[in-house]
Amino acid sequence: MTAMCTRLVYLGPDGRVLTARSMDWKRDIGTNIWALPRDIERTGEAGPNSRSWTAEYGSVVATAYDVATTDGMNESGLVANLLWLPESEYPDPDDETPTLSISLWAQYMLDNFATVAEAVEHVREDEFAVVTDRVPGEDRLAALHLSLSDATGDSAIMEYVDGELVVHHDRDYQTMTNSPTFDKQRALAEYWEQIGGTVMLPGTNRPADRFVRARFYTNAIPQVEDRRTATASVFSVIRNVSVPHGITTPDAPHISSTRWRTVADHKDGIYYFESALTPNVFWVELDELDFSPDAAVRTLQLGPDQSAVFAGDVSDQLAASDPFPFLGVSAE
Repeated sequence: MTAMCTRLVYLGPDGRVLTARSMDWKRDIGTNIWALPRDIERTGEAGPNSRSWTAEYGSVVATAYDVATTDGMNESGLVANLLWLPESEYPDPDDETPTLSISLWAQYMLDNFATVAEAVEHVREDEFAVVTDRVPGEDRLAALHLSLSDATGDSAIMEYVDGELVVHHDRDYQTMTNSPTFDKQRALAEYWEQIGGTVMLPGTNRPADRFVRARFYTNAIPQVEDRRTATASVFSVIRNVSVPHGITTPDAPHISSTRWRTVADHKDGIYYFESALTPNVFWVELDELDFSPDAAVRTLQLGPDQSAVFAGDVSDQLAASDPFPFLGVSAE
């Protein structure tokens, strides 16, 4: 249920919108690919006040430990990415506010909304509390913030700061990393705009440096409609801000090896995946999947460290499966 890394949104002409992210973590995060149909009934898995809902949209997601959705895109082109934010402070649940396990935070958005604007309006008007718990296999709480992007190129960043949900909503918020909180990342952007990336760019693996490089290159690469060219450009940027394999800083979980990368094509409904341990990119085309209420949950198992080798379109290789169980937490 841990996620950190870098996320960026490419805004090309004629609606060519792509969202990329890298997943950095110090050990195998147990990621697999899942296709989840519409009309699945879910609960927030966070105690007696857990929110309940029925999925309005089908989605393709990448899991963490097969107990949480950490990344994905739904059939309307909404993308959700969870990244690590050590400054996160979640509210203490009360007896009235509906609760939602952090393992379901991204999935809740993919299930219920077609656009960023819909999701932002919902969280501002319909209060619920995200409840966190320990990272599987570790003695520390998951500390995450959530990014959303959609087929219009809109973006939002949602963070829990001092126990309150803070929402940053603007099409210009194309880039984010981990620490610091997003308001301070915006201040970094203003500082580096004065210097200019052609003069100097910070080169370390620190989140602030990755943010600056990702932001500069996202705006520097050609803005084109051609899918292949745009996708290649976006992959080149997310690789540029990845952490070399084998590098881990135990006392700084936001500096860990990049395990995998995804690129979501909002316009054509294609979800690309690249593991650090395999030489190939593969992808799922959402139009080729059955998201109808009677459809089976399907999965592509990626193996230890996502080392199974796939290439090209794997839409027909997802196998029917029982759904993975979301990690429940106690709201008490």
